[in-house]
Amino acid sequence: QVLLVESGGGLVQAGGSQRLSCEASGFTFRSYTMGWFRQAPGKEREYVAAIVWNGQTSYADSVKGRFTISRDNAKNTMYLQMNSLKPEDTAVYSCARRRTTYSGSGRDYDESLYAYWGQGTQVTVSS
Repeated sequence: QVLLVESGGGLVQAGGSQRLSCEASGFTFRSYTMGWFRQAPGKEREYVAAIVWNGQTSYADSVKGRFTISRDNAKNTMYLQMNSLKPEDTAVYSCARRRTTYSGSGRDYDESLYAYWGQGTQVTVSS
């Protein structure tokens, strides 16, 4: 049973930092591309970042230079380090796993390519 559990959300002031974690179980974590998405109130879910099974990373333009995605395959965990947070970063952040092994890069922003999702963790950035 595939399970993705996010943690690390909360309230932070603008300009601050926060680190999200996504703990995975039920599959061979190191073989899959993983992604972070977010959904703000009244808006559609949007791509944030992805990390391919081989370590290659990609980011949405809105977070490039501020957010860093990483993974620890020994711990079956993915991370999202968020720096210089802005009020517009306020959203529910969810992690997701690609449908197939050893896939990724080029279309990691396409949420239809992800098969499993976590329940999400709320990040609120106050101005």
